[in-house]
Amino acid sequence: MAESVVTFLLQKLDTFAHENVKLLGGIREDVGYVRDELERIRAFLRVADAKEEGDEEIKVWVKQVRDVAYDIEDVLDDFLLRFSHHGGRGFYRHLCKIALTIKHLKARHRIASGLQAVRSRVTNIAEGHQRYRYKLSSVEEGSSSSSVPVNKTWYDLRGDALLLEETQLVGIDKPKRDLIGGLVGGRSELQVVAVAGMGGLGKTTLASKVYEDDVVKRHFQHHARVTVSQVFELDDLLRKIVRQLFDEMNQTLQQEADSMDSGELKAILASFLLEKRYLVMLDDVWEVGAWDALKYAFPTNNNGCRLMLTTRNAKVASVSTIDLGGMVYDLKPLSPEQSWNLFCGKAFQGSQCPPYLEKISKNILRKCEGLPLAIVAISGMLASKDRNRMDEWEMAERSLGAELEGNDRLQSMKNILSFSFNDLPYNLKYCFLFLSIFPEDYPIDPRKLIRFWIVEGFVQEKEGRIPEEVGEVYFKELVNRSLIQVVDRYYDGRIFECRIHDLFREIILLKSKDQSFVAIFGEQSKALPGRARRLSIHKPLEIVDGEYEFSSLRSLFWFGAKDDSIPSLSLSIFFNGGLRFQRVLDCRGANIDTFPEEIAKLYNLRYLSLRDTKVRSIPRSIGKLRNLETLDLRNTYVTELPNEILLLRHLRHILVYRYKKSFTSSAKVIGFKALGGLETLSFLQSLCFIGVNHGGASVMKSIGELAQLRRLCILQLRAEHGADLCSSIEKLRYLRSLSLNTANPDEVLNLQNISSPPQCLRKLVMSGRLRILPHWIPSLSNLSTLVLKESGLQVDPFESLQSLPNLVHVELNQAYDGETLCFKAGGFKMLKLLDFFKLERLRKVTIEKGTMTCLKQMGFRSCKSLEEVPSGIETLGNLDFLDFIDMSNEFLSRLRQRRNDLLHVSAVLVGHETDGGVNGYQL
Repeated sequence: MAESVVTFLLQKLDTFAHENVKLLGGIREDVGYVRDELERIRAFLRVADAKEEGDEEIKVWVKQVRDVAYDIEDVLDDFLLRFSHHGGRGFYRHLCKIALTIKHLKARHRIASGLQAVRSRVTNIAEGHQRYRYKLSSVEEGSSSSSVPVNKTWYDLRGDALLLEETQLVGIDKPKRDLIGGLVGGRSELQVVAVAGMGGLGKTTLASKVYEDDVVKRHFQHHARVTVSQVFELDDLLRKIVRQLFDEMNQTLQQEADSMDSGELKAILASFLLEKRYLVMLDDVWEVGAWDALKYAFPTNNNGCRLMLTTRNAKVASVSTIDLGGMVYDLKPLSPEQSWNLFCGKAFQGSQCPPYLEKISKNILRKCEGLPLAIVAISGMLASKDRNRMDEWEMAERSLGAELEGNDRLQSMKNILSFSFNDLPYNLKYCFLFLSIFPEDYPIDPRKLIRFWIVEGFVQEKEGRIPEEVGEVYFKELVNRSLIQVVDRYYDGRIFECRIHDLFREIILLKSKDQSFVAIFGEQSKALPGRARRLSIHKPLEIVDGEYEFSSLRSLFWFGAKDDSIPSLSLSIFFNGGLRFQRVLDCRGANIDTFPEEIAKLYNLRYLSLRDTKVRSIPRSIGKLRNLETLDLRNTYVTELPNEILLLRHLRHILVYRYKKSFTSSAKVIGFKALGGLETLSFLQSLCFIGVNHGGASVMKSIGELAQLRRLCILQLRAEHGADLCSSIEKLRYLRSLSLNTANPDEVLNLQNISSPPQCLRKLVMSGRLRILPHWIPSLSNLSTLVLKESGLQVDPFESLQSLPNLVHVELNQAYDGETLCFKAGGFKMLKLLDFFKLERLRKVTIEKGTMTCLKQMGFRSCKSLEEVPSGIETLGNLDFLDFIDMSNEFLSRLRQRRNDLLHVSAVLVGHETDGGVNGYQL
């Protein structure tokens, strides 16, 4: 990890030197020297990082490198803060220049002194490099390498797992049957059966038991298996496979094979296996590159050959089956019952859990989250504790992280899980380590997470891509590597919510603490730290008298409870502690009712969130935050932003809106009053929700100049805005999400004059009178969500929408005035969610056979003219949930008569809406 710190700092040094070349003056030489030495240190750290865990001396040395890297960052940020220019005019500006010149001379002297001190420390570290070079070389060459026991433990554990009898394994029966079916059944061409999942799920154990099964052995003529792992030699792997195949046939492999290269070995395999039915198991494939190197070694034929592979990387599994066909088997964690049986069998040697230990045991087991490796390791550790000493078990429950750090019986599990982290490139290590800021079981919004990564500087710029797009690639990579778990998805497949496994969280909390990456207040620590770069507050903050030093703090995250009885989060303690270099201030849910003026002093601030607070206004001083990129004021009472917001030229996301709930109609959105001159914010990605009731024409034209917009939400539109609005929408070629709302329900939403709509548009919400569906909507091949409100459509819109290839969610809310709707056969092939609200004249819905074949959920609410259940609803074979809320008595009577048509639906909810929600019952 220290290499990651230094690499990140080197990038910052390069940017710093390039952008401030005129200001560096006499300190340019110091900056260059420090940079050169850090380059040399980084190369050494690539070796040292791998040895850090097993060598205390090197661990201390690496910590020194990390500390000096942080101090260099402080010096650079101090330089930028002190040399930030302030504007002025005329004579005042001249005076400012004089004052700034004096200020800069003093500041440059101070910073030069700081760099000289850092330079001296870097020199000492460089000398340490020479002292330790011999030590590291000796360690690498000797048999006592600290990395060897880690790898040896890994392989020993795998070997032990393979020797287990199946009666000792839990939850293996169904996965084994499914995999055997994939191997011996299916098409006759060469195919892949890939077993994917996070480390510790038992992929190798399962695949090996399948490989050794008698049915599989008899089905295939030839068998071989190898472990690929993170680092492999292609020639060596191919040689092992060839040798196994020859040994199985009692044939002798020529001695020259030991010196053959991969091409020659592939030729032997092709010749040997060409007309045979074979099974080759490739265990532990980490990267797509490894698969690409191996896949062409195996000849294709029509004899039903199979490659079975295991991997932690979902991308490897997906690519392999795309290349050759086959199946991906996502191995799931054990069920709670299976987990409990496995836990008790190990912790209590097959006996029942004592009643007084049951609650503690289940709390510990919950952290394992069905991971067999963790359950076996932790229950084995607990088995050595005295069952009569409840305090020992309670301590293990309370401080599992400490057990992971200090208990030898858990080191193997920790190492195996840590391999996934250690395999990450340095930038992804930062991104994953950052997840330690979130409380346990906290639902994480991927979009917010990526914004954090960007402002923290973890996302590298790539030509042709904005940082948000690069961040999405990083996020997907962590998901593919099974390091981030998906909790919930949108209907179009995008991830709505994610989290990390509790044990991974414990591991990165340990690493985060060790690396001084983040300090957590409220879990194990009940006191504010003396020095930290990031501070995450998980419990209500109770200020204890004392002096605090926050000069190094870069990010502050508040996850305290939303409770009026809790004292307001006071920023004064942080400012009194020297807060200067803040990049992130996330105070979501804090008991704050006025904008803290101290915030305006944070020149480096990139991310500001006062979401879910009681703040009502934003002062003009916000214009001082010239580096601000994200302003999140959702669910506050702010309805107007000062004109000084236009000075923040780096803004990427303006999120200012709240929902005012109503039980008689859908929630009303309240945004903020539009500002003139928005076109100056050329980096804007998100603009939500902006009210254009006043000065609409000029605001519309300004919006059209925001070429980078991905998400746009507009309120208070009027008919006369139509021409300018259409013109602007045509210019926003990267737009993904568009929400348009008129000033009142009777106002016409004039959108017919768009000839070239944004083809990347994924979500479209329109509230206002349309009368006919805009002609350009059926051309949006990327559209996944369409919501129409108060549209007054006279013609059935579904005929023109049915061919949209990616449409998964459609909602009509008071949007259609016709009496009939028809879904034609073959249409809506991807639709999963369909909702109708207050279609007061709708009498009949017809569903032809072969339409909406993927539909999962359908709802009717307050459609009181509907006479009967949609005709043909019994053909919707994948329909899981159906609800009818606030319908007529006549309809409900006919619904009961057609109960048999709905037997295939998992849940049919009938009810009515009240101020307290929906009261209903299952049909």
